[in-house]
Amino acid sequence: MCGIAALFAYHADAPPVAISELLAVNHAMLRRGPDGGGHWIDEASRVGLGHRRLAIIDLSTDAAQPMVRDSLGGEAERFRITYNGEIYNFQALRAELESSGVPFTTQSDTEVLIRLYERDGAEMAGKLRGMFTLAIWDAKAESLFLARDPFGIKPLYVADDGRTLRVASQVKALLAGGHAGKVGPDPAGHAGFYLFGSVPEPHTLYADIHALGPGTTLTIEKGGHRHETTFFNMRDALMAAPDKAAEIDLRELLLDSMRHHFVADVPVGVFLSAGLDSTTLTALATEAQTGDIRTFTLGFEEFDGTAKDEVPLAEAVSEHYGTRHLTERIAKLHFDDALPDILHAMDQPSVDGVNTYFVSRVAAHGGLKVVLSGLGGDEVFGGYDTFAQVPRLAATLGAVPGASAVGKLFRQVTVPLISSRISPKYAGLLELGGSYGGAYLLRRGMFMPWELPSVMDPDMARSGWEALQPITRMNAEVGDISDPQGKVRALEMAWYMRNQLLRDADWAGMAHSLEIRVPLVDPVLFAGLAPAFASKRDMALTPAKSLPDAIVNRAKSGFFVPVERWVRDSGGQSGPEYGLRGWARKVHAAQTSG
Repeated sequence: MCGIAALFAYHADAPPVAISELLAVNHAMLRRGPDGGGHWIDEASRVGLGHRRLAIIDLSTDAAQPMVRDSLGGEAERFRITYNGEIYNFQALRAELESSGVPFTTQSDTEVLIRLYERDGAEMAGKLRGMFTLAIWDAKAESLFLARDPFGIKPLYVADDGRTLRVASQVKALLAGGHAGKVGPDPAGHAGFYLFGSVPEPHTLYADIHALGPGTTLTIEKGGHRHETTFFNMRDALMAAPDKAAEIDLRELLLDSMRHHFVADVPVGVFLSAGLDSTTLTALATEAQTGDIRTFTLGFEEFDGTAKDEVPLAEAVSEHYGTRHLTERIAKLHFDDALPDILHAMDQPSVDGVNTYFVSRVAAHGGLKVVLSGLGGDEVFGGYDTFAQVPRLAATLGAVPGASAVGKLFRQVTVPLISSRISPKYAGLLELGGSYGGAYLLRRGMFMPWELPSVMDPDMARSGWEALQPITRMNAEVGDISDPQGKVRALEMAWYMRNQLLRDADWAGMAHSLEIRVPLVDPVLFAGLAPAFASKRDMALTPAKSLPDAIVNRAKSGFFVPVERWVRDSGGQSGPEYGLRGWARKVHAAQTSG
């Protein structure tokens, strides 16, 4: 896990790439890669690459980046790469390349990427199993190649002013370079944050900075010609009606993903709560890996001795499977002390991620660089109540003629009456609930569309809503998917998991130089499950040594952090605010004050 940067002055009129900008971008990502940093600029100052290294595979300096290699045809220093992430099948890919005579001088996955690109070009991205973003400079073709993993586990942001392309792993790193984020705010990014509690891709808070799409490659040549390809689209797997009779070996699929996610030259631990996802991963880890398994649990002083306390069950699971366990409890005073750093490390505003920040700190203090997380279990295995609520709302209200028009009138009349008493979402039930996109916004939304002018500039709210068009986009994304559960999976994975959970895992882990791997968010596992998606209970029954009954039969509660209470006690919430609304205001103010 690392941080990458690339600057490409592709237009003839573009000013030369400045080493000061490249170094500033690279330095802003220091915590992503404390084990080393490198940079390179070509002699003509038209392209530059930067890298911050967190050494996980091949710890030697031979694997440092940006890495350069001559072409197999003899062109000196033709390929240079800066790469962030892990390729779990790199050993198999290396063996395949070696069988055709390709030589290697390191044990790194980075060198495999160069040789695979030399052989297959942009098509190489579809052969990779892992989480990654990468930039490869081809000196002969004078082109820069970018790629991002299938589910968007790792972020990659691009700023293009029409003359120079700027790329980095963080929005704040691009801002540190001094030339991006100057055009003005992106209304869709700001409105999207208030709607969902995270900024929907491809938007950011800045009009000139966008995320490269997941499962996407982009090649830009000297002069500005570009070519974009999509090598993975999860909707394709979801479009086919699920085969209820399809037989899948769920246990082997999960073990296979676990074995791949343990590929590392450093120890790998596991985040352990009392939920089915992390407990199942812990159980399978003891089968997939020999030697000690280290587990980490975060608890809260406010929950000690209550039903919300996950510590006792997590510790019981640790004892059950014989892991080396570390528990740490935090209280509001720890949150208060860490709040400035949390807001600084948060690359884009989010109402989540605080728990990941603290449990990552526990693992890092325990000496680890890599941990496995159960993130994605609810999205992949249908664990949320949205999987029942959204189809029911869409089917019931969608069948009522004129419900949307009547609902709009109902909302306009009732909002002033109910907003101070109950959640404003109830006012929009008839108006939005008749489609999957509308029902999902009702379920996941933080502020409703008609509330945006009260929390941000009204003109920006209006233009942001029009540019984002979330309901239209969500309805289009699920329109070709026949299965109701598949529709909700697509929404949860594309909007909640990618925009919030995965992004939070990235910044919160990197704040402590910790790589968080997600075995349940894996393209091979996903493809294997697609014919007949399994349930969370099915998943929990796969370990050879069964989970304790107290875990399997425990009612779902979610992993809760008392942020609402902490923010309210800190004076950050004023007036009647529902859920995390007060925290959202505080986070947005902090992210836009600079």
